[in-house]
Amino acid sequence: EGKAQMKRQSPLNSADKIKTPLMVVQGANDPRVNKAESDQIVIALRDRKYPVKYLVASDEGHGFANPINNLAMFTASERFLETHLGGRSQKDVSEGVAKKLDALTVDPSKVTLAKKVEVSAANLAKPSRPLSAGRFNFTSTIEIGAQKMNLEQSTEIKQENGAWIVSDRTTTPMGEVSDVSELDPQSLTLRKRTVNQGPAKVEVTATDTKLTGNLTMNGNARPINADLPSGLFAETGPGFVLGTLPLAEGYQTAYTNFDMMRQKVRTMSLQVTGSEKITVPAGTFDTFKVEIKPEGANDSMQVWIDKETRKPVKTFAT
Repeated sequence: EGKAQMKRQSPLNSADKIKTPLMVVQGANDPRVNKAESDQIVIALRDRKYPVKYLVASDEGHGFANPINNLAMFTASERFLETHLGGRSQKDVSEGVAKKLDALTVDPSKVTLAKKVEVSAANLAKPSRPLSAGRFNFTSTIEIGAQKMNLEQSTEIKQENGAWIVSDRTTTPMGEVSDVSELDPQSLTLRKRTVNQGPAKVEVTATDTKLTGNLTMNGNARPINADLPSGLFAETGPGFVLGTLPLAEGYQTAYTNFDMMRQKVRTMSLQVTGSEKITVPAGTFDTFKVEIKPEGANDSMQVWIDKETRKPVKTFAT
């Protein structure tokens, strides 16, 4: 009944009823309205030959916070209404607003949907070398609009009771976050995971077909119960686990993750996009540049993995 109700209420399923021009404004990092959903409605109207204008801000989430993005959006909205309702709009805008509007505007004819990635035995990520024990330290910066937050992170990898234990710890201004996982010794797929962040806690147990556990926030427990197409790979300490793959230029594979907050299974596509020499505080490294993208989402991650040690030396995510 719930699924039927969602289908009835879905704007996409009623796109054929839209009879007026539509302007769609999207933050690429919106955690509630995924960019892929806006892409679908734009494509539906475009294919019906209905006027549709599309703005996408790569540095925004659910609602615009950056003043220059808002000014560009208001300028586009006024011109859109002038075009379709008559009246007038302001013609003289600052050079900064004009440039930003050009950057935000997406040509509907160029909008495409990401291809569905199937995780099968043929393309499933399989380690070609074991993990290696050690302790590694990283510095990180999170940027949200004009705000920046510096973090200290550490990853410890060790063998214990016939399994690999990966412990990630992050020190933030709001306190420490710990993330401890137990991985299968051969496949490196997740078997158990516990995340603690203040009053929030996640505890899950995984097999190759099922994920069960609880998400607890402020004393309220929410069950986690998901069917899996394959074992969860690179779910924690991702750069280190990905370094066990047979990386080479042009190498591609796919694997399964689970989004704890959205309670969704995600198919991740991985591709080695090239080689790059990079310098970080630990030194200069000759690396494989690895790009990871989740199916149907706009976020992505790039990991630079040292060719010799197969350890991650840099990560960038949006």
